[in-house]
Amino acid sequence: MTEHATGPLDGVRVIDLSTVVMGPYAAQILGDLGADVIKIESPADTVRVGKFRTTPGMTPLNLNVNRNKRSVALNLKDEEEREQALKLIDTADVLITNMRPGALSRLGMNHADLAARNPGLIYAHAQGFRGDSDRAGHAAYDETVQASSGLVDVANRALGKPVYLPTIIGDKVSSLTIAYTVLAALVHRDRTGEGQRVEIPMTDTLIAFNLVEHLAGHVFEPAEGPTGFGPSMNPGHQAVHTKDGMACVIPYNPQNFRDFFHAAGRPELAEDPRVNGDAIDGTDHEALAAMIAECAPALTTEEWTEVCAKHSIPMAPVLELDNAQDDEYVRDGHLLDVVEHPSEGSIRTIGIPVKFSATPGSIRRLAPLPGQDTEEVLRELTTTR
Repeated sequence: MTEHATGPLDGVRVIDLSTVVMGPYAAQILGDLGADVIKIESPADTVRVGKFRTTPGMTPLNLNVNRNKRSVALNLKDEEEREQALKLIDTADVLITNMRPGALSRLGMNHADLAARNPGLIYAHAQGFRGDSDRAGHAAYDETVQASSGLVDVANRALGKPVYLPTIIGDKVSSLTIAYTVLAALVHRDRTGEGQRVEIPMTDTLIAFNLVEHLAGHVFEPAEGPTGFGPSMNPGHQAVHTKDGMACVIPYNPQNFRDFFHAAGRPELAEDPRVNGDAIDGTDHEALAAMIAECAPALTTEEWTEVCAKHSIPMAPVLELDNAQDDEYVRDGHLLDVVEHPSEGSIRTIGIPVKFSATPGSIRRLAPLPGQDTEEVLRELTTTR
């Protein structure tokens, strides 16, 4: 914890007018990088949903995505309080919102309204579907975005079941996209003085993300092969059980496979013609994955770590979330530190994953109670920023 911002965005003000994860996580990232982030919350919505320990609304998810922010409670349906929100936005460099366009227009907060007051504003609007599509304004959740982006099809083809990935990947990838588009727009504004509206549709973002490798043979027109990236579509593409745990072991080339089989005490497998050519044939991935799984229990996870490091075989132990705080890599990188929250007591906070040599990010504020900074922030409106 530090008192003052040290990151590259020190001096940038961000208004977070968003809910759930997508917008708040993006704003938190910008806050970690030094931005002054002010979260505007409706008093009616300040009891955030979810389990809590001490204070209603202070749930694990909200403690994670609302650090490095100040919280202001304003009822945007009240004319006086809406005007206070508008005056705050007048002081901002960036606005992040995932409110529906109709609601923003009714509040006088669409891009045209705000750009007339603050021409340099970067207006980042995130929503489920593209604004010019026939799905504009439709409700969207992570699962619907996974379905509409093709991720569910990938899972169905690989696993035989149309499952959703067990993480809110649509929200979080969109959060990262919001963050980098805001930064790009700030660079443009610094060069030209011109603000702009940036639209971040979750579905479009996940389609682009998914198709990087899974467009595959359909990159060509006409197609030169099927869609789907072969290695990751293989049903055996999974971590394996070692003698005492689980690990990801991914021999990459024929020599990797031969070294792996020798270390497992299976020299006869090292003579297999499938691992004695110039490269691994993609059609052999499933069979070779089964061989890796068969051999992995020969050694402990620690022994495999040493063997694979010696022979440059890609490998990593499986991080078990219940024990993440005890993992040496996590601990040494300060990726999970215990800190004292003013109202919630001892909590674990997730570290900043990127390192800047000259302008390091910092955690200056833990997640605020809903509306706790209203008086302080509104008082600043009467002073020169």
